[in-house]
Amino acid sequence: MTGDRKQADQDRASSAEPRERQSKGAAGSVQSVDRAVSVLEILARHGEAGVTEIADELGVHKSTAFRLLGVLENRGLVGQAKDRGKYFLGAGVLRLAGAAAVRMDISQEGGPVCRELADELGETVNIAVLDDDAAVNIMQARGPASVTAQNWLGRRTPLHATSSGKVLLAHLPTTLREGLMARTLPRLTEHTVTGTVALRGELEAVVEQGFAVAVEELEVGLAAVAAPVRAHDGKVIGALSASGPVYRLTEDRLTELAKRTVAAAVELSRRMGYGF
Repeated sequence: MTGDRKQADQDRASSAEPRERQSKGAAGSVQSVDRAVSVLEILARHGEAGVTEIADELGVHKSTAFRLLGVLENRGLVGQAKDRGKYFLGAGVLRLAGAAAVRMDISQEGGPVCRELADELGETVNIAVLDDDAAVNIMQARGPASVTAQNWLGRRTPLHATSSGKVLLAHLPTTLREGLMARTLPRLTEHTVTGTVALRGELEAVVEQGFAVAVEELEVGLAAVAAPVRAHDGKVIGALSASGPVYRLTEDRLTELAKRTVAAAVELSRRMGYGF
């Protein structure tokens, strides 16, 4: 019996070792992330700092600080002044901050435009931005004629099946756009455009006419129109859309909505610095 218990104890200890190593590995990864963030905070505070200064503030060996800086430098998050050996925040941080700032700016500036357009049209108005391979709604206003209480805020919607998505997709660089279109495009309703050739033709029309239309492509009974929102450099950073039920948004009504939505998108683009 003693031998059996001893063997059982050994088996338990043996099976616990991988879990312990995994736990230690996970903890080490979290610690590395925490230290990397601390490096960025140190550089933000001091403007620039050497390996020794950073290691001292982190309370780690210089070799550890050097490895952290190497990883951050490879990702463009820090740079190094070769003549002084000092490190500073890199362009990658500015890129990330710029992306966050654009979302905050378009949300802040888009609020009044959304509410005014929703009141004018009586329909639901949204602002969407590109999120990897989808459009995500970051702003919403409901008009007095809106018949749905559906909340689109934060919802990711497919690029090929929504008016906002088509606007964002149409203005992507060619290589990126074609790569997204090469993926399997799910058919959500019988009206969803899933063929690459047909979708490419629609996107060309979106660029030419300045707006996109989607009728029962995402959901049966839903129609929408969207127009591009541009940053100060002319880059399309979002899409302003108006949506409602198909029984109310007839072809003539959609044409009118398109004109007003385009005008509102131009106004929001102006607020974002475009045209100055």
